Amino acid sequence: MLRFISFGSGSSGNCYFLFTDNDGIIIDAGSVTLEKIGPDGKRKRESGFKILKKYFFDYGLNFEQVHNILITHDHADHIALVGTISHYYHLPVYATAAVHEGIDHNYCVQRKVAQELRQYIEPGKTIQLGDFTITPFSVPHDSSDNVGYFIEAEGTNFCLITDAGEVRPEMAAYITKARHLVIEADYEVEKLQKGPYPQHLKKRINSETGHLSNKACGEAIAQNMSEELQNVWLCHLSAENNHPELARKTVESVLRSYGIVVGKDLQLEVLKRTNPTGIFELK
Repeated sequence: MLRFISFGSGSSGNCYFLFTDNDGIIIDAGSVTLEKIGPDGKRKRESGFKILKKYFFDYGLNFEQVHNILITHDHADHIALVGTISHYYHLPVYATAAVHEGIDHNYCVQRKVAQELRQYIEPGKTIQLGDFTITPFSVPHDSSDNVGYFIEAEGTNFCLITDAGEVRPEMAAYITKARHLVIEADYEVEKLQKGPYPQHLKKRINSETGHLSNKACGEAIAQNMSEELQNVWLCHLSAENNHPELARKTVESVLRSYGIVVGKDLQLEVLKRTNPTGIFELK
């Protein structure tokens, strides 16, 4: 059976693990965070490779299950740990040529990916990695490059789209095929407009190479989903311009306007910005 866990989803760090009984792939390797309340009652955060190892241990997982790493793009919240994980477990890292170059130049990546562990992908070209049939596809964002992934394994499929300024036809085609979908719902438009960000940053986020709003996310799902779609997870929520319940309500409202009922036609959940989700079984 195919299984999925999110260890963190948002600007603090993004890292997902997709695995079968015999194989596993990490998708993105940001510096995941552990958030807890200290003895003094104050909220405290720890982040880094040791936290990811702790999460693996807590959920009965180990890095021997991981055979490959996939990277979407070269922003720090998606790649900070990629060289470290790749080095210690000798794992190949799959990314486009532009993303590999971006990793090399990103000062947040303290350990770079060794040349012999770099593998190159191209949007639209399917590759086979163990149990997984993987097709990357282009996603618009203001990084060196960005891809989503459509992954088939164990008789089902999984699609991930994050850091997307808009949903273009190629992306929509993969939403239509998806049975299990992780898709960005970064911000609520009104919160962004009235929030504390400077105008240039608001413009960047709301651009065609920025991020998907809650409303745009809901419309992308509603306009492109098929009857095959079972599960949707909202990812990469902004801490300043969104809230888990707000994202869920907005997306659910958009779906309802198209006659799609959450809980009946599909399941909808919000991935946590910090701390793991638990393991989902994908059929």
